Amino acid sequence: MKKFIILIFLFLGMAVIVLSVGELESILATLQKAHMRWMFLALSLETLWLVNLGLTYQSIYHLLGIEENRDRLILAAASSNFVNIVAPTAGVGGIAIFANDARRRGNPPGKATLAGALFIVVDQAAFLAVLAVGWIVLLRRNNLSAGEVSASLLLLAMACIFSFLIYLGYRSADALGNVLARSAHLINHIIKPFLHHDYLSEERAHNFAAEIAEGLANLPEHSLQRLLRPLLHALFGKALLICVLLCVFLAFDVTFSAGTIIAGWAIAYLFLVVSPTPNGIGIVEGLMPLTLTSLRVSYEAAVVVTLAYRAVTFWFMLAVGAWAFRHIQITDVEKG
Repeated sequence: MKKFIILIFLFLGMAVIVLSVGELESILATLQKAHMRWMFLALSLETLWLVNLGLTYQSIYHLLGIEENRDRLILAAASSNFVNIVAPTAGVGGIAIFANDARRRGNPPGKATLAGALFIVVDQAAFLAVLAVGWIVLLRRNNLSAGEVSASLLLLAMACIFSFLIYLGYRSADALGNVLARSAHLINHIIKPFLHHDYLSEERAHNFAAEIAEGLANLPEHSLQRLLRPLLHALFGKALLICVLLCVFLAFDVTFSAGTIIAGWAIAYLFLVVSPTPNGIGIVEGLMPLTLTSLRVSYEAAVVVTLAYRAVTFWFMLAVGAWAFRHIQITDVEKG
């Protein structure tokens, strides 16, 4: 059964690549024109971003009373990112990776599930802080459009809903389970005419709620104050991604200002988060050049920067995530 699950995810990962083969060819052609020292620095920063991602989870685990190996959490974080790309479920699929990994290693799966949920909240809070800076830049340049405002409000609503669900789980596992089950039922009702089967499991919604409630019940006192460290890690992660974009600008000798980099990255990442496609495939590639153009970057340069940036932050991480997912599964099978 484990091998079958591995094959499914690897097949989905290959499907993402095949469906985007035209984009991948354009990216490879673009990279041949770059000053590679800056692209290698961008890849190094992206690797550091992944390490920081593992440290973010480690700080949340520590908050919940779990001491886990940093390298293991880095692998789990990369695997979670991969799963969220090939099987997007608003981050829940990635959370399941941590819960299953905790169960195999003898840690409480409920706390690991809560750690994944808290990570989403902290990550969204950190991004909203950066997005606010991007808004200021766009407002000063009179470039803030209705689409960007709508997407920002949608992200804010998502963050509020997720925070409310965690609070609901803290109050009552049954209440959270009922809300999630009803949401799953509504989504299934909408999607079923197209898929001809249920997309989400209502039973899994109750199990997920029980795991969240289990972790919340064992939270130490003054936990909210101790979320500062994970939040700082999340903010550092956003700074690293902004530096990746900066390296791409330098790699292609594209003129920029600090406001262009911050606002361009913030709006592109915003559409990645709210995109209906896995990790913003097609959406980011279409909208990021328009965003950069509105920030006084030529359209041709904006397209080149977008393709190179996505090569580092999407395709490179997709490959790393697929390897990490496979490595974790093989390691567990050998130990089992």
